[in-house]
Amino acid sequence: MAESAVSFAINKLDALLIQEVKLLKGIRKGVEDIKDDLEAIRAFLKDADSKAEREGINEGVKVWVKQAREVAYHIEDISDEYMLRVAQHHGQRGFRGFLQSIASSVMKLKAHHEIAIKIQDVRKALQKIKERREAFQFNSSEQGASSSARRAILHDPRMGSLFIEEGELVGIESSRDKLTSYMVDGASQRTIISLVGMGGVGKTTLAKKVYDSLRVKDHFRCHAWVTVSQSYDKKELLKSILRKLYEAKNKCCPENIVAMDESSLIGELRNYLRLERYFIVFDDVWEIGFWEDVERALLDNNKGSRILITTRNEGAANFCRRYSSVHVHLLEPLGQQDSWELFCKKTFMRDFEGRCPKDLEELSRDIVGRCGGLPLAIVAIGGLLASKEKVVLEWKKLLNTLGSTLRSDPHLENVTKILSLSFGDLPYYLKSCFLYLGIFPEAFSIGRGRVIRLWVAEGFVQEKQGMTSEEVAEEYLIELIHRSLVQADIVYAEGTLHTFRVHDLVREVILSKSEELSLCHISGNCSRVESIARYLSISNKGNGNQKSNTNSQTRCIMILDGIELQKPIIDVIFGKCKLLTILDFECCPINYIPKKLGNLLHLRYFNLRKTKVSKLPKSIGKLRNLEFLDVRDSSIEELPVEINRFSKLRYLLISHALKIHGSIRHLEFLQTLHRIRLDDDQGVRLINELGKLKQLRKLGIKSLKSEYGRDLCTALESMTQLRSLSVSAINSDEILEVQSMSSPPSHLQTLALGGQLERFPDWVSKLQNLVQLVLWYSRLKDDPIKVVQALPNLKILGLAFGYNGEKICFEGGFQKLKLLGLTGSNELKTMTIDKGAMPLLETLYIGPCPQLKEVPSGIQHLKHLKELYFAGMSNEFTQRLSREEGEDYWKVKHVPFLQYDGTYDPDDQRSYATWLKRYLRWYTLFIFKMQN
Repeated sequence: MAESAVSFAINKLDALLIQEVKLLKGIRKGVEDIKDDLEAIRAFLKDADSKAEREGINEGVKVWVKQAREVAYHIEDISDEYMLRVAQHHGQRGFRGFLQSIASSVMKLKAHHEIAIKIQDVRKALQKIKERREAFQFNSSEQGASSSARRAILHDPRMGSLFIEEGELVGIESSRDKLTSYMVDGASQRTIISLVGMGGVGKTTLAKKVYDSLRVKDHFRCHAWVTVSQSYDKKELLKSILRKLYEAKNKCCPENIVAMDESSLIGELRNYLRLERYFIVFDDVWEIGFWEDVERALLDNNKGSRILITTRNEGAANFCRRYSSVHVHLLEPLGQQDSWELFCKKTFMRDFEGRCPKDLEELSRDIVGRCGGLPLAIVAIGGLLASKEKVVLEWKKLLNTLGSTLRSDPHLENVTKILSLSFGDLPYYLKSCFLYLGIFPEAFSIGRGRVIRLWVAEGFVQEKQGMTSEEVAEEYLIELIHRSLVQADIVYAEGTLHTFRVHDLVREVILSKSEELSLCHISGNCSRVESIARYLSISNKGNGNQKSNTNSQTRCIMILDGIELQKPIIDVIFGKCKLLTILDFECCPINYIPKKLGNLLHLRYFNLRKTKVSKLPKSIGKLRNLEFLDVRDSSIEELPVEINRFSKLRYLLISHALKIHGSIRHLEFLQTLHRIRLDDDQGVRLINELGKLKQLRKLGIKSLKSEYGRDLCTALESMTQLRSLSVSAINSDEILEVQSMSSPPSHLQTLALGGQLERFPDWVSKLQNLVQLVLWYSRLKDDPIKVVQALPNLKILGLAFGYNGEKICFEGGFQKLKLLGLTGSNELKTMTIDKGAMPLLETLYIGPCPQLKEVPSGIQHLKHLKELYFAGMSNEFTQRLSREEGEDYWKVKHVPFLQYDGTYDPDDQRSYATWLKRYLRWYTLFIFKMQN
């Protein structure tokens, strides 16, 4: 992304000019001139860079863009190297400091001289780039693609999807029948059905089969198929709808529509459709606001008309909700069996009657696995292999070179084209974020929080008024999901994304553009790591020997797959990669951090999660630019006093309780602090300092003593930005003193309290934005349900040994609750659920509750309940649940998944472990989320 690289370089120059106000006059003038030159070409670059992504672009432009990108990288390096040298010579006080200041002045003069020379070199390079642009007459509107290339671009790679024979289809029968029912059944009002899925998943094929079905054709005498695509003219689109409607009835379209303006076309369409029950397919919709362009023309005449939209962007589907009733149908990739059946049909039908030879089966299944259930890829690769000799060597060759084959073989070009369209449609601010995902290995489950923090640390996230950078980054990720470019993996009960994946073939598209981001994958036994690429991924799946793809210095190193690094590589990382901004060791079995860590003065993100590191060197105090420090699940038990120097720190991520030495009052930008221990003499001081951290969004405190409770409440009242709070007492018998808070943080969304509560805190009822509430070992005697049931946004409620009363009643509140867990209520004898309470509840966990003898009255009213779990209940309770003769089975028979004591095999350890894991999920969910 050359434009992005230039923007980063401009930002670096701005920082250099601001921080180094004493730059020599000639140097300062040179820096300002470079900045002006970069700004002059940035607008052109933005357009040229996007055009360079498309096939058929003039190769000269591609080379020019690459050269501009390298110069921008070089400018960044010069600026950072200068700042590094200046920072390394900050003086001390006293006579020793005086002597050091003299030495520092000499070094600074030398640095000034060197940067002056480099600035001249950069200006010469920029001048050459400008001259090349003028010499080759590059301009932002035309990039000189050949006529044959333009014809290739105009070819629609999806055209084949419209003409697939019935016998070639696999795995769409259920979706086809469901969509057909949506078309012909249901309400009389106009309804939009949005078919959403990633490129190549079969949206157009499925929509065409629905459109062509006799049942649909008989139901809708008035129908049209309109292909929209990425760019369209509104007037031409309206004309196209009219023509298609007339063609469907074998009528001639009025000639005067050619001269009609937009208003006349809308009127003509409304008149035509006024008495019709119509069905219109809009295939390949990209624009989110598309429906706004056609909605007025397609009137709702209350005759059961239907609109079917196919799109990769769920945002386009959701936009329609503003005007009409909408049903969104997410089309998922094929499962393993359907994928295998489709592959065998395409590959072996001619020679082996659709059966795979035994000697090719293992390799064939590996190839199918790489397709990730994408019909487009399965059909294309199967078609290519059908033309090959059916021998192991051919199959191995394709499997080992699939990435490059996708980019070079004409049989597979449509796969890459269709997937690349989604990348080309991305707004500029998303392109670098998307390409960055290529740093993770194939089939890697990527943590939401991790990638958000990485994007922010890399500088990819644009500022938005009233939002943190992390909140903006989360919007970016959601947009990529809505655009079907990444796939949700693990989603929490309340709908929060935890992990996601990049489809293997989408990742191939990313890697095909990896040079643009200077991204490279190497293996752990690689002989060198410095200056290979700006973004370096070290994993088991990387290359052993990799050539450099840039002259720039490495800025990001990620160690993945839990590989063990050799000491020479570790020494190189900390000794030679001095311009690093990102260093991620997550899951790496590294057990020490060298003192040279202090040399990485530009480091903004340092991840030691799940490592064996037990101590941080004191030199970490030199990392004045550090914004993200993650030591969760490591062996580190205390943080050194030097952390008080991290004035830019935003995230301090801790899992087990750590002792913090030194002050935290200066960490004014800190947003996440989780989980700190307050059981020693430093507790009062730390609590008082917490009140100074006005930007905190997430706070976790462990081992709180009762006498510190009031001070904590006072500190919490000043944290107006707090979104998540977890507090646990020093042990399960300690009173958690959190009553004395009159004005709790109004934005609080997640609250977890662990420890005895003398009474339920009154202030919880004021938390109108609360989404999750969990209490453990609270041992409340008064029913807390009456207090929390009116919370308007609560989606998850968990009570683990939280209530010791005999009766609990859900009277009609919890209108958004989706998950409820109630365990360890040993005295509970009666539980009732009134009709109208918890109308959206999907998951319910109950037990152990040994005194509860009957299935809770009212469960039968929970119509959306999908999963119901009981455990540790009495024999009498379990017998009443029996499908054959249980008196209470009628209450739960509507629930799709029911699990209770006796429904698992106690001798099957795997089965029992699976069941136990699912049962405990509601409890561990909250604690786990608090740590991430």
